[in-house]
Amino acid sequence: MTLKENLYNQCLVFIDNRFQTIKNTINEIQESLLAETKSSAGDKHETGRAMLQLEREKAGAQLAEINKVKESLAKIDINCSSEIIGLGSLVYTSHFNYFIAISAGELKVNDERFYAISPSTPIGNLLIGKKARDEIVFRNQKSLIEKVL
Repeated sequence: MTLKENLYNQCLVFIDNRFQTIKNTINEIQESLLAETKSSAGDKHETGRAMLQLEREKAGAQLAEINKVKESLAKIDINCSSEIIGLGSLVYTSHFNYFIAISAGELKVNDERFYAISPSTPIGNLLIGKKARDEIVFRNQKSLIEKVL
């Protein structure tokens, strides 16, 4: 398995875990709503239902966001390589290594550390369109782009 494949798969696992957590939350809310329906009526009952429905809406919005992120990840061709940084690029800088994909935090492959970042993050915006030997300044720290795969 290539380095890019490994990072990509870790991003998939990250998304699947988030997806499952949200689905579980929605199921728990559904069960709570059913339990509320069976309990006593009155103001307290209505407030409880309203709160649960708000939670369900929030979880539904999170689920929609996860699906967007999943679609974004699906656009990455891990076999494609370019000298110019774009979606799916592995970027080595003088300070950190990045995988331009989704915001999934720190990922490790063997002894190498990568930060999976979305192109729309502040650091992602700085890196997109750059190439090896370019410099960026992020949070008053200058970094040299050493290698792009």
